[in-house]
Amino acid sequence: WSVGSGWRGLDVDYCRAVATAIFGDDGKVKYTALSATERFSALASNQIDVLSRNTTWTMSRDIVDNLDFVGVWYFDVQGLMSRSLAGIKRASDLHEKTICALKGTTQTRSLVRFIERYRIKANLLLSEHRRKATNNYKAGLCAVYASDISALAAERHSLRDPSAHEFLPFILSKEPLGPVVRSADPSWRELLQWVLFLVINAEEAEWTAAQAQVANLPAPIQVPQSATKRLKLSPGWERQVIAKIGNYGEIFTRNLGDGSPLKLPRGLNASWKNGGILFAPPIR
Repeated sequence: WSVGSGWRGLDVDYCRAVATAIFGDDGKVKYTALSATERFSALASNQIDVLSRNTTWTMSRDIVDNLDFVGVWYFDVQGLMSRSLAGIKRASDLHEKTICALKGTTQTRSLVRFIERYRIKANLLLSEHRRKATNNYKAGLCAVYASDISALAAERHSLRDPSAHEFLPFILSKEPLGPVVRSADPSWRELLQWVLFLVINAEEAEWTAAQAQVANLPAPIQVPQSATKRLKLSPGWERQVIAKIGNYGEIFTRNLGDGSPLKLPRGLNASWKNGGILFAPPIR
């Protein structure tokens, strides 16, 4: 999200990591705000070089739309949020309710399938932009807000009384989110892929930004010289990325976890060593 003249967030930190790998400077990024319906055309038309914006990896997008997903940056699920006083506990409680959601996302299809499965007669209020969907929910134009849980957590925090809103006990779909590039440039995809894998492996190796600032990286996260040359990066790029951006755990903590207002648990996004499913190919 944007804060004043700057940008912050999990997806922003990924862009900062890429800029650090290429330029040695995490500030050399041009951010472009896009709606869900604008994002893919912007990527296809070369308006942007990488789409780092809570985008779900699906078969159609990967194959039919000629996109390449770099990897899974965040394992999410789609859920629902409502006011606690609404008393919605079962699927049948959604009958005759209006549900807010975003256009141009996988969430709309998942929501329709959910409604059909439980034979719910509900109305959908779809918006082009997330701010509009949130304002509709704030104004009471919809009783329920459908989105990825991470997005709902951020929207709930922006409400006047976050504690008055709750996540409903339904999981509509799995949403593996990750950065996206055009499939026409496999070398670019490889570079972005291994930046992502690096920060995940750094957490597994228990190597932090503070450590990388004063010491060489341990063997498990030292990139082979041949790979650095193939990626056309400068020697030591991996140490700079960890030193400036941190490992995946540090990135998660400051943007979504205990170091952020959202206080989200790691859940599925914990390292496989700690009960999650976060896992990256080894650097060797």
